Amino acid sequence: MTSNMNRRDFLKAGTMGTVALTLGSAGVLSFGGGQKAFASKATNPTSGFGGYGPLVKDPNGILDLPQGFQYKIISTVGEPMANGNGDLVPGLPDGMAAFQGPKNSTILVRNHECGINHQYPVNGKNPWSKSAAGGTTGLVVGPNREIVSEFVTNSGNIRNCAGGPSTWGTWLTCEETRNMGHGFVFEVNPLDPENEMSRTPIRDMGYFSHEACNVDPATGIWYLTEDNAPSFLYRFTPHDRSQKLGSLQKGGLLEAAALDELPSNQASNFTPGQKVGIVWKEVKPERAKEDARDLGCIQFTRLEGSWFAGGAFWFDDTNAQTTTAPGRFGRVYRYFPATNTLELFYESSASNDLHAPDNVTITPWGDLWIAEDGNPSGDRIIGLTPEGHVYPFAANVFNGSEFAGPTFSPDGKTLFVNIQSHFTFAIWGPFARRNSARQVAMSHAAPPAGFAPQISNKVTDYAEKNGMSALAAAALDRHGVTI
Repeated sequence: MTSNMNRRDFLKAGTMGTVALTLGSAGVLSFGGGQKAFASKATNPTSGFGGYGPLVKDPNGILDLPQGFQYKIISTVGEPMANGNGDLVPGLPDGMAAFQGPKNSTILVRNHECGINHQYPVNGKNPWSKSAAGGTTGLVVGPNREIVSEFVTNSGNIRNCAGGPSTWGTWLTCEETRNMGHGFVFEVNPLDPENEMSRTPIRDMGYFSHEACNVDPATGIWYLTEDNAPSFLYRFTPHDRSQKLGSLQKGGLLEAAALDELPSNQASNFTPGQKVGIVWKEVKPERAKEDARDLGCIQFTRLEGSWFAGGAFWFDDTNAQTTTAPGRFGRVYRYFPATNTLELFYESSASNDLHAPDNVTITPWGDLWIAEDGNPSGDRIIGLTPEGHVYPFAANVFNGSEFAGPTFSPDGKTLFVNIQSHFTFAIWGPFARRNSARQVAMSHAAPPAGFAPQISNKVTDYAEKNGMSALAAAALDRHGVTI
């Protein structure tokens, strides 16, 4: 085996055994058995708050990562699943969530964005629609990042794109379609796969081209994005907000977001940093999109991924027209339920910064990580800091397929992500430590300038060093704490 082996040779080697690569201090590649992984030794890695430095070229042309990080391919489309019954890993892996499993394991629930016909369909035993190839699978990953088991959790859907985890350990998988009577949200319990609940659409969450959904744990209210043009932003208030298994099946109220006062309902008119008040207008679930349009609700270009953390709901518009530069590079929004305020948090002005944002997640230390889908220079995972800075974490150099489903293990030590055409990865290394204060800072709405305190560089440096917001550090300084 040589250091210039091509991708085909690498994949062939992966079917015969496992491969490990290490980039030594002299920059010489060495190969050995143990795990299918690429690793580079870290030298003074950064804290992660401003990125992890330049990406290191992967000699096998799969994933470029910063120094000190490793990856392992844990599941490959078309290969036998780890259930031992001959099923093959379904195609087009997309949105995912990670839950705590027994014996320090992680349970992944993974969408498959297959339509009617696919070479590698989700072959479930209890499908909702027998003609549909989409659905979800479950993966139990041991603490050594090896697959313990792999199984179908839901089947008979069309284009399971994204979704969102519940607070009670289930996964809501969303159909991105309105064809053949499909276009619903289903709840999947990885501990009870393919049960009756998994094949029962939650009709009150709407019939439209769903993308992602997330719950506000403080209220039990869900927020949903629509992947269609134009797109609308929805919220679902369950009749039963106990946040328990079975509560969503009792139905609820579906509404779409509208501007409170501004005359235009086009999100394209927003400017970076602009905050607007919104109201919610009730729509009928079976004609949610039509009602939202008729009621003059906010029209986005094409909404994609979302995440809820620290009291804020994050979502992105994948090919929104930017106001700072010509082009459709994408936007990131955050919504504050406590004040009914919507903010255009970040707008990309160049493909090198961010292009076509899709699935998102909040990292354990508080940054927003974004999977690109359609960057002409190659898709990446991009980090976005509370200060509005961006940095690359990973680059897909394998092929033109998108990154999808980034999610962290419950202990924050492993990132799981898909390259949709082929693989599910586990990535680990010197990730920054869990930082609840920074997560709060990421979702903090700063006060108006006239009411904000004057913060010195010394206070700002103290806040960064101690993982807190600048306002929190300023409060400490005001109360006599030595900064």
